[in-house]
Amino acid sequence: MIAKKALGFPLKGLRFAIKSGDTLVKAASIQVTRFKTRFDENKTKNSLNEQPVAKRNYADTADQIDASNKEASVDMREFEFTKAPINWIPATILVATPIAAAIITPWYLFTHDVSAPVWGVFGAFMVWTGISITAGYHRLLSHRAYKAHPVVKNFLLLGSTLAVQGSAFDWVSGHRTHHRHVDDRLDDPYSAKRGFWFSHMGWMLRNYPSGKFDYKNIPDLTKDKTLRIQHKYYGLWVVALNVGMVAAIGWLLGDVWGTLVIVGLLRLVLTHHFTFFINSLCHMFGTRPYTDTNSARDNFFLALVTWGEGYHNYHHFFQYDYRNGVKWWQYDPTKWLIAGLSKFGLTTELRTVDDTTIKHAEVQMQFKKAQQQIDTAAVSGLDLPHAMKTFQDRIKFEYDAFTQTVEEWQALKAKTIELKKTEFADRLHEVDDKLKHDYAKIEQKILEHNSNLKTAFRSIGQNTKAA
Repeated sequence: MIAKKALGFPLKGLRFAIKSGDTLVKAASIQVTRFKTRFDENKTKNSLNEQPVAKRNYADTADQIDASNKEASVDMREFEFTKAPINWIPATILVATPIAAAIITPWYLFTHDVSAPVWGVFGAFMVWTGISITAGYHRLLSHRAYKAHPVVKNFLLLGSTLAVQGSAFDWVSGHRTHHRHVDDRLDDPYSAKRGFWFSHMGWMLRNYPSGKFDYKNIPDLTKDKTLRIQHKYYGLWVVALNVGMVAAIGWLLGDVWGTLVIVGLLRLVLTHHFTFFINSLCHMFGTRPYTDTNSARDNFFLALVTWGEGYHNYHHFFQYDYRNGVKWWQYDPTKWLIAGLSKFGLTTELRTVDDTTIKHAEVQMQFKKAQQQIDTAAVSGLDLPHAMKTFQDRIKFEYDAFTQTVEEWQALKAKTIELKKTEFADRLHEVDDKLKHDYAKIEQKILEHNSNLKTAFRSIGQNTKAA
């Protein structure tokens, strides 16, 4: 009886939340439209009154009209977001399951004893579903960062289906769109620019324009027969795995209901929100050691609960690398799994970014941070202290030297391509040995630049982490 009532709460809560939200959205959109109309009328009137008729530039006016049309198009697309209809199936699941888990799980644990085998299966399924999303849907299917034996691929596909995050077609198409339009308010399906709630799970509760996928960006997946079957019968697969298989395991363990609650419900909710944290928190909190061109951050704590996906700044800059935690000490069990399976021939063609390129990106970011320090001190309007002047001179000198190193590196890469084309096959090993030596010298120079930058930052009392 308690469980039945508990399961009814989410649906009532969902109806109430949606009804209230729609009322607020309608009221807000009416006020915004009224304000914008008045603002545009006043702006047009003032702009015409500011200059005599004879001096008006009608060529500029045409440009202004074109700009206004573009702005109107953007406004219309924004308006579509406010009027997006509810996506009932995902909305019901995503709202009902956490509420049900929050009510039923504590009640069940308080009134029943859960055996160690059930907790063991819970742990195993947490690993299976979590790492299937990271190694399967993400690094294998979305980014083609490696190739997998059919046994590995299908095992990860089952685990990803068990995670209930959409079919491979939906998940991968959305993720590739996210990388292509990262942070764009209109085109990124889970843009962090729309706030934590939207990027975390709000984007799935309604049929937003940015969430409508036509699968044109996944031609490699639509040719796969197994993935086509999974997409077509996705609902049946979800029920069969999350209810049928979980209940069957519970029957074998002698605790069907305990297994459904712990392994089924609780595991599902935790897996959902650990994954969603990458779209939300990992675009808001953490460091950006490789690029500041997007909002993605490296976050060690999120890496712990997402099987290594927390190194998100690296991933957005080098998305085709099968590693996210690229340093040897960074926690990335997904990377270790893929690399481990490669020893047995179960994964192949592991794609990586060379160390020199990675270190170059890190050092480049250090120069950006240094320039920001100098600019901040300059805008203060006060005379720069001696330490900051020295810091500025050292950074300028180091940047000139770094630019020279990068030019040498680019020339070496061009030389590499040329030598590979012209040298005979029996001499290629000699070419490779020489090139390795030259690349090692470039890498050493970049490391020296990094060390010099650390020293420069320490001179102004900052202990910054570089490459």
